Order: sequence, then C-alpha cells, then structure tokens
Amino acid sequence: QVQLVESGGGLVQAGGSLRLSCAASGRAFSSYTMGWFRQAPGKEREFVSAITWNTGNTYYAGSVKGRFTISRDNAKNEVYLQMNSLKPEDTAVYYCAARYSSGYSPSVNVYPHWGQGTQVTVSS
Repeated sequence: QVQLVESGGGLVQAGGSLRLSCAASGRAFSSYTMGWFRQAPGKEREFVSAITWNTGNTYYAGSVKGRFTISRDNAKNEVYLQMNSLKPEDTAVYYCAARYSSGYSPSVNVYPHWGQGTQVTVSS
C-alpha cells in the first residue's frame, strides 16, 4: 500500500521560502508520477507541480512557474517542493499525490494516493 507523508509546512512572510518534503513508501516508485496539489479555504484542490519518477520530467502550474521547483531523491524515496518568493495567495494546505503512470496529468481525479497535507501560511 502506498503511503505518502508530507512535512515542511509553516508560517512565512511574503517573499520568503519553504521546502516541502513527501516521504513515499510501499512501492517501487520508478513507474509513478508524483504531484503536489494545494487547497485554499473555500476553493477546490488545484495542481501545483508534478515530476515523473523515472525520467525526472517536471511540470508546473502557471501561477508557480519560476518560483517553485519540484525534485526527487530516488535513494530516499522522497519528493520535494522548493517554494521561493512566496505570496499570500500561496496560502493553502499542500498535498503530495501519486499515480501509477509515467504520464503527467494535472487532474486531481487521476491520483489515487494522497498524503494528509501540510499547512503553508504566507503573511503579507
């Protein structure tokens, strides 16, 4: 069974940085795509970034491109989201997700495995 555990959230001032981590266990993830999503109060969960585990191809939502960087550590089975130049509108619960596919998708519905989420709050 796939288990995903996020960490690294917190409170930061606008312009600051945070690094989120997602520890994955329960499978060999070489054929998986890993995603980061976020959900702000009163809003739907939205795609942030994704990485294909085997090739390392990366994908970003337009709102975070150039500010966020996704990466992975194959040896540790961990995925990271480095978030720089944070804005108040980045405030949300951030979720790590996994799908058994080497193909990228920004759709929430195609990721069957989710972590519990970690809160990121950016103050102005």
